[in-house]
Amino acid sequence: MRKMIGLCSTLVLAIAVIASSGLGRQTDKSKRPSPQETAQCSMSGGKTITTVYSSPRMKGRKIFAPDGLVPFGKVWRAGANEATTFATTADLTVEGKDVPAGSYTLFVVPNADKWTLIINKKTGEWGIPYKYQSDELARVDMQVSKLPSPVEDFTISYEQSRGGYTLNMEWETTRASVTFHEKM
Repeated sequence: MRKMIGLCSTLVLAIAVIASSGLGRQTDKSKRPSPQETAQCSMSGGKTITTVYSSPRMKGRKIFAPDGLVPFGKVWRAGANEATTFATTADLTVEGKDVPAGSYTLFVVPNADKWTLIINKKTGEWGIPYKYQSDELARVDMQVSKLPSPVEDFTISYEQSRGGYTLNMEWETTRASVTFHEKM
């Protein structure tokens, strides 16, 4: 009986040590090299758009190029670690496509002159490889412009413009933008 109790105690202790050590994905997101960030947009009537993403750093690397860290023409999770989340409490439109209030995952396909934003209904994904085409809500074009100076940390932000709310993604010397409008 003592052997059985000793064996059970050892097993419970081993499980506790493994669980607390954070094996697998790092559980403390604040200690990741690409920290978690949040971009939020406040709209009329207390409605919001909230985007949660991990912000990788340039660290002297070439980012957007055919052979860069984020190659042209391939689906990217718009950040690092888990895929980028997009939650809206308002019904929206973007480039003529409806985006009902709810939670989504954002991906992009970067190219030199145009990016494509993918709004996906599947949530909680690690990010890549991308295998969620059947869950896509919409694909829309993003405008691309060159920044005057390099941006070290990948950044997502919102600004109010043109009667809507513009989502900006900036990294290296690239800005990709698309405007969401509140559906009335």
